[in-house]
Amino acid sequence: MSMFDLAFARQQGGQFILRIEDTDRARLVEGSEQQVYDTLSWIGLGHDEGPDVGGPYAPYKQSERLDTYKPYVDRLLDEGKAYYCWCSSERLKEMRDKQQALKQPTGYDRLCYGKTQEERAALPGYSDKPVVRMHVPDDVDLFWDDLIMGRTSAPRPDDQVILKADGFPTYHLAVVVDDHEMAITHVVRGQEWMSSTPKHRLLYSWLDLPMPKFAHMPLLRDEKKAKISKRKNPWARLTWFKEQGYLPEALLNFLALQGYPPVIEADGTEREVFSFEEFTQRFEWSKVNKAGAIFNLDKLSWLNGHYIRELEVGDLASRLLPFLYADGVLPEQPSLPQLGRLQLVTEQIQTRINLLTEATPLVKPFYVDDADLEIADDARAGLKDGAKEVLDAAIKALEPISGTIGKPDGTGVEWTHDRIEAALREAIVDGMGIKPRLAFGPLRTAVSGQKISPPLFESMEILGKASVIKRLERLRDSL
Repeated sequence: MSMFDLAFARQQGGQFILRIEDTDRARLVEGSEQQVYDTLSWIGLGHDEGPDVGGPYAPYKQSERLDTYKPYVDRLLDEGKAYYCWCSSERLKEMRDKQQALKQPTGYDRLCYGKTQEERAALPGYSDKPVVRMHVPDDVDLFWDDLIMGRTSAPRPDDQVILKADGFPTYHLAVVVDDHEMAITHVVRGQEWMSSTPKHRLLYSWLDLPMPKFAHMPLLRDEKKAKISKRKNPWARLTWFKEQGYLPEALLNFLALQGYPPVIEADGTEREVFSFEEFTQRFEWSKVNKAGAIFNLDKLSWLNGHYIRELEVGDLASRLLPFLYADGVLPEQPSLPQLGRLQLVTEQIQTRINLLTEATPLVKPFYVDDADLEIADDARAGLKDGAKEVLDAAIKALEPISGTIGKPDGTGVEWTHDRIEAALREAIVDGMGIKPRLAFGPLRTAVSGQKISPPLFESMEILGKASVIKRLERLRDSL
């Protein structure tokens, strides 16, 4: 939803505000606030105002705005639109259990309404720490014009708690007050909050506040069309995508497609790849899908692969560094030669990965000592009879080639992938009569330790003659 908010704000020349809604103290998780800042920064949804950057409506954390809410609560109490409720949590649970047993609508039964504290204290289930509830009228307006859903309604709410016993407002009061105080014009949220809209609109009306426009976004569903759960779906956390090696621009593109149609070209064809800037320019609330999309990770991986292949090689190499460091392939501060080699390797693997995390097994062989290169079991098992002879022929063919790379203008070039390929084809394909698709399997295994690797001859050029010969000899001697 944040990207739709930001697209609309940028399109209209408005401000995008980040507010930390932390009034539910029981659900606070240490570090979660910083994670919000880090994640929004990573995905590129920068905010104009917020707790970390300030702004004209500070503070932007609800827990620091308690004095702001008190006058609004006092006014509702004075006007009889809200009342104190002294019911204990045990009494409320018994009430709900009884309603459910009798298959009645659940909701507060207004035991405390119209009573003084002394009158209520004489009855069972009393608590001396009251909450404040809305007194919802029978004729409350349940309809509104939603920017996405059109003419919409929700069930009649019960007398919602707006101020808790600990002195903190509930979400319902806090967002109404803050949206007014911070000059919010559009409220964009998930469809799971539609049932709260009549309560919020009632508060706006009671408090004589300008009514914002509401837009309720469709919910994403998993492959079983069930609501996404953080417990069942690890990708319900935005940080998961960063950990898995997705690019933020690919994720934004994908999320836009979950709730918005592709670009329609002049010839009528659809284009699913578009930038956030392009999305912003063509954004219209009326085009947002009303039905929830099915979250398709395969589609996201395809998009991610596309964006990876569009990156400049140096940019991609830089994005790989944190993952290569985490996997122990490179130190946190690589040397210039290590970075130079990574640039060459990245160019070879750019078309072979869809996730940044897929680079490690392809890059690692280029940073392992020749004597420490592990040969994967499946690669060794795939070696055919005659592999030793192929390796002998390869060593013999490569020995005469000079190990120097040559100058950038191409003069003095010896150890290049073209020269390497020509020599090996002549020795193994032509000289031994082995079909090209089978001829180089033992060489690939010797050089990379894997069945699947970056392009073989380019890899040999990057590794250099000495390493290649050592690796060929090492595998040959182990057969």
